[in-house]
Amino acid sequence: MAARYARFTPESIAFLAELKNNNNREWFKENKSRYEEQVLDVALNFIQSMHDPLAEIAPNFTAIPKRMGGSLMRIYRDTRFSKDKTPYKTNIGIQFRHEQARDVHAPGYYVHIDPDQVFLGAGMWRPASDALRGIRERISDKPEEWERVRDDRTFSRHFSLGGESLSRPPRGFAKDHVMIDDIKRKDFIAVKSMSHDDALSPRFQQKVETAFRAATPYMQFLCKAVNVQF
Repeated sequence: MAARYARFTPESIAFLAELKNNNNREWFKENKSRYEEQVLDVALNFIQSMHDPLAEIAPNFTAIPKRMGGSLMRIYRDTRFSKDKTPYKTNIGIQFRHEQARDVHAPGYYVHIDPDQVFLGAGMWRPASDALRGIRERISDKPEEWERVRDDRTFSRHFSLGGESLSRPPRGFAKDHVMIDDIKRKDFIAVKSMSHDDALSPRFQQKVETAFRAATPYMQFLCKAVNVQF
């Protein structure tokens, strides 16, 4: 059974840095056992350790410690439509998705660690068109509720809204709407910057849990907008 609180190791981050400088199949094949021990197993232990806390924070979101098809995102890059043909991702990406979610564009909580940065995410990155429309309509119809959520003191202490926005108001929304700047968002992702020292600290998981709990009003708003239970 995993320890109550999990963290990452210096070896995890060192491996990612080496992979960044040796992003080819030959090097990865030679070092695959290191990847499995220093990155894969450590990440799966963290996911397992988050299972019960996440169930308490957000019961309809999942922490699945599986090598494939779970909360850990694949290290193998899809290079078919990318100019970057390097075969491997050089980060640890963990998404705790809604139980009804099929992909990374659905509501979720996110943990990201790479050689240069560590951050947490909460919300929806590039939601599908129907979901995006639902979020925009809820903001438009309930601007006071959105403002309370967006500016919640505890949420704002941990997170800031990130992602991209349209240059013009989306079709069907008044350009002078009081919340037009938020209605123009293409992403509804909140981001909390952290450090490598945080990721290596015995208190890392506690900090993650605290941040995810602080995002509750924001996640509740998004779940209502896309018609899933929080």
